Amino acid sequence: MGEFDGKVVFITGIARGQGRNHALRFAREGASIIGVDIARPVSKYISYEQATEDDFHETVRLVEEAGGKILARIADVRDSDALRAVVDEGVAQFGRLDVVVANAGICSWNRFWEMPDDQFEELIDINLTGVFKTLKAATPAMIEAGNGGSIILVSSVAGLKAMPGQINYAAAKFGLVGMTQTAAKELGEYRIRVNSIHPYGVNTPMGTDPGALQMFEKYPHWLPNFAPILTEKPIADPDDTSDAVLFLAGDRAKTITGSQMALDQGNSKV
Repeated sequence: MGEFDGKVVFITGIARGQGRNHALRFAREGASIIGVDIARPVSKYISYEQATEDDFHETVRLVEEAGGKILARIADVRDSDALRAVVDEGVAQFGRLDVVVANAGICSWNRFWEMPDDQFEELIDINLTGVFKTLKAATPAMIEAGNGGSIILVSSVAGLKAMPGQINYAAAKFGLVGMTQTAAKELGEYRIRVNSIHPYGVNTPMGTDPGALQMFEKYPHWLPNFAPILTEKPIADPDDTSDAVLFLAGDRAKTITGSQMALDQGNSKV
């Protein structure tokens, strides 16, 4: 018996990294997965390897290999119609929707006065507006099902403490805090909880971005902003993040909503 037997989870950004790990962890606990990913490069400003269609299909293979059921579609979180279509198809196949994990996001670096407008705008469109569109597409199905549920927004330590070189990222991730609290207040009457998680570095392609090292080489005085307190583990594993996601999705967190969970090795307190 799994903790999420009979439940259905919608996850964005499933092709690899944290999104893939969340899908696998929920599948192993008995949940059916509805997943989306753009599965192609999205920005010329990103300095880490971007997800591919092969990554996307590998996630599907791994979930099915683990015995899980998954409906996965290539879709852009900036496309409301595509998101609604995937949610509708998933609910038609699996019969309900219980959990949403708004995970899709990108990261890019620059000093703000040197940042091209489109570098700022595209990140906001994906990391902030894309989460709004994800919630907008998924929430009606949760309300209609009448089962309550949980929505988890993947923010960042940069949504608790702004970092240099990331004005676009900080603006989006701080914005998710406001989105979390507003959605929690509007959805409380439907027994739907909404919380955000705030990881520090995670061992994924984005979390080990070589562009960050290049920025630190140019601006070494920025480094104290990025120091963790838990120095024995300066970067988290995807499972560390998934542990928090599954906790917030489940009944053990039934009294928690509108909250921000720091998974940041203490960095926000430095």
